Amino acid sequence: MVPLSTDGREIQAYLRKVPAARRLVGYDRSFLEGYRPNESFYLNEQERAELHRVGKPDIGEQPAGTYARRLLDRLLIELSWNSSRLEGNTYSLLDTRRLLAFSQQAGGKDVAEAQMILNHKDAIEFIVSSAEEISFNRYSILNLHGLLANNLLPDPAASGGLRRIPVGIHGSVFHPLEVPALIEECFDQLLATAEAIADPFEQAFFVMAQLPYLQPFEDVNKRVSRLAANIPLIRMNLCPLSFADVPAEIYTLAVLGVYELRRTELLKDVFLWAYRRSAERYAIVRQSLGEPDPFRLRFRDDIRQLVSEVVRGQVGRRAALGHIQQWTEQNIAAETQEKFMEVVETELLSLHEGNFARYRIRPSEFEIWREVWR
Repeated sequence: MVPLSTDGREIQAYLRKVPAARRLVGYDRSFLEGYRPNESFYLNEQERAELHRVGKPDIGEQPAGTYARRLLDRLLIELSWNSSRLEGNTYSLLDTRRLLAFSQQAGGKDVAEAQMILNHKDAIEFIVSSAEEISFNRYSILNLHGLLANNLLPDPAASGGLRRIPVGIHGSVFHPLEVPALIEECFDQLLATAEAIADPFEQAFFVMAQLPYLQPFEDVNKRVSRLAANIPLIRMNLCPLSFADVPAEIYTLAVLGVYELRRTELLKDVFLWAYRRSAERYAIVRQSLGEPDPFRLRFRDDIRQLVSEVVRGQVGRRAALGHIQQWTEQNIAAETQEKFMEVVETELLSLHEGNFARYRIRPSEFEIWREVWR
């Protein structure tokens, strides 16, 4: 449960009124123009100091993006899933993992949900791979939108392009700007302001608040803001923000608080809690490296047998899931089958030339399988 400040609870109470009971509002440019980089702050000094303390990993001075690259496999899954979940995507974490690792779409799901998650993966890889040069400029943010909106908008040309049509916000009394020239002007001003902010956490929060408020794109604005918020964090080797465990309802209300009231306190409550949560999770990952997993120890022989079968049988990615499921159903108790399959999938994805011997696989067998797997 996200702990709310007094101001946050006040905003929440107002936004829980039916739309007819809330005052109609439009875009107010003074909300952007009134912000002065490194003079105005949404996050106070104490909050920024705490975020730096919990978010800085002990890796010394490294090139931009080093920390995110170390976490990339986990980040791709967690950020793709959580950001998509906040948009109403119904894929489970395991569904997401299988889609990204094995290209297997979940049964009974809308194809647009798979597209949304795959787009997140592409966008995260774009940020991490270009961490040394990415910034808050038109190239970076327009292309970030192009990746996140790929194959999801009625007009393909709208992906990566600024909005030229009016849009409405479902469930809100907020009316965004409609004049394309003004949208572009404010977009450029927003980017210049963001780039001028020195503190990476203030940068991240500024973008999370201001970009959706402007609604520069036909759709996918909040997704762009969540991933763009990670640009300064990844660039400066800080813990990324994965939005783990953030309730969709409170996040939606927090964004509406910016839209309708130009107030950021509820969104700040969510941001601070979400970042602490992300930092705690990744700190635990670092601390737990090398610790024995009781489940893996218990099923050590079964895991070894199944992984060896997949490799020796030259089973490719797509066929592997069916083979794993069939073997598991025949050999593992029902209550532990899902966990067992997840562990085996992880082992296969982690297999490389330095660790395959523990499965009693010959080098020639591994080399042939690796080509099939690729």
